[in-house]
Amino acid sequence: MSFMNQKQLTPKTATTLDLGLARLLKRFLSLVSGVLAANVLAAAEPVLSPVAQPIFPDRQIDIRQFGAVGDGVALNTVAFAKAIAALSEQGGGKLNVPPGFWLTGPIQLRSHINLHLERGALIQFSRDRTLYPIVGLDVQGEKETVTTSPIFGQNLEAVAITGEGIIDGGGDAWREVKKSKLSEGEWKALVKSGGVVNETGDLWWLSEVARSGETMRPRMLRLIGCKKVLLAGVTFQDPPGWTMNPQLSEDVSILNVTVHNSPAAQNSDALDLESCRRAVIRDCTFDAGDDGICIKSGKDAVGRRIGAPTEDVLVEGCTVYHAHGGFTIGSEMSGGVRNMLVTNCTFIGSDIGLRFKSRRGRGGVVENIHITDIRMAGIIGAAISFSLNYGGKASAKEADAAADAKVLPVTEETPEFRDFHIENVICRGAQTAMVLEGLPEMPLRDIALKNVSITSQQGVSVTDANHISFENVRVENTTGEVLKTLRVKNSKLDLVK
Repeated sequence: MSFMNQKQLTPKTATTLDLGLARLLKRFLSLVSGVLAANVLAAAEPVLSPVAQPIFPDRQIDIRQFGAVGDGVALNTVAFAKAIAALSEQGGGKLNVPPGFWLTGPIQLRSHINLHLERGALIQFSRDRTLYPIVGLDVQGEKETVTTSPIFGQNLEAVAITGEGIIDGGGDAWREVKKSKLSEGEWKALVKSGGVVNETGDLWWLSEVARSGETMRPRMLRLIGCKKVLLAGVTFQDPPGWTMNPQLSEDVSILNVTVHNSPAAQNSDALDLESCRRAVIRDCTFDAGDDGICIKSGKDAVGRRIGAPTEDVLVEGCTVYHAHGGFTIGSEMSGGVRNMLVTNCTFIGSDIGLRFKSRRGRGGVVENIHITDIRMAGIIGAAISFSLNYGGKASAKEADAAADAKVLPVTEETPEFRDFHIENVICRGAQTAMVLEGLPEMPLRDIALKNVSITSQQGVSVTDANHISFENVRVENTTGEVLKTLRVKNSKLDLVK
């Protein structure tokens, strides 16, 4: 039908048609808005792959069946080894550790074994360092010479440590204590208890043997190249070095785990998740002498050669008290880190809340990191810190003096941080609100902060950065300028007043 032959429009029909078109247009715009919103949401949070859980045979044995005695005197190393071997030969299952004081040397895990500690069970690793020999490891072609870890497993499938018991690493037999990390009363009590003090009177060791072997401290729990790892419910404390170190592993679940380390314990990171794929860290509570939740992926040339990023990781509902960083990426991130969601976490009394660090020589790319719904209180340093010059001379405090910083060539050794989304953050009390420090040759890039509220002494410092955006960011500082910038391009750094 031609237009000329159609029925003539009256004012009434025209109005009806206008209303109909308006409704259609409204519906269309609504649909478009929904699609756009969905796309924005998809961009805002990474789609993480599900984490597979280990399944164990319905079989259980008791550590006492193999001669173990829980009196804190008998050494149960052989009993643990026999029990794990027997359970493994039967196809796996649960090795139950009942209430008791179970003194032991190193424990080597096997596939399909769930080491289960009942409430009241304390596994105490012996402080006799001769029980932990120096061994060689082959980690994807890289040779390592290390001290035997208290708990170790390599190339395992379906392995777990569960329950409500405590695992103590006896770490004070291995490491130094710095006088600067203790009160005067604590230091005097420590020295009075025995041990060895250095010539200048500011370092303490449990023994002369500990003093001579400081560089060979083992990691307390080390799992290399494992699949379907579960750590749930237990408490770890007093490690010789790092506490938990899953490395080059897949499908790692760390659920409701407590780490209780002294603030004076050197390098006692609570968790170092290193070059792992598909992991969930949920409802954990950490106190540490170094970083709390720490994401790594290998160091320098070795890390770049192996090239295994940490990826597809969810961190949810965790609390970190004392730590160098509440949530940390780096500085060993040479294999890359990507696709992470950190949500609903609380950091209280940490040196730094959100900490991202690397330096020249590391290489690697950290990208697609999403952080939301974070609470912080009593932060000793910066609430949020990015540093690609970790350990370098030109810190954020010296940014003005670095105005003529030399731009070095970009190589495979140049680290890169990009595509961070940080939203819904509250911090009440920090020394510094935020420090964002890239490199002259590799600025921080595409860092978005939204709905952030911080009270602090010092404000915000941004150096060597590109495409940084602040949306509804409020900083209430008591000292100095609220915002200092140096070599910042294409950025929107609006602060709410």
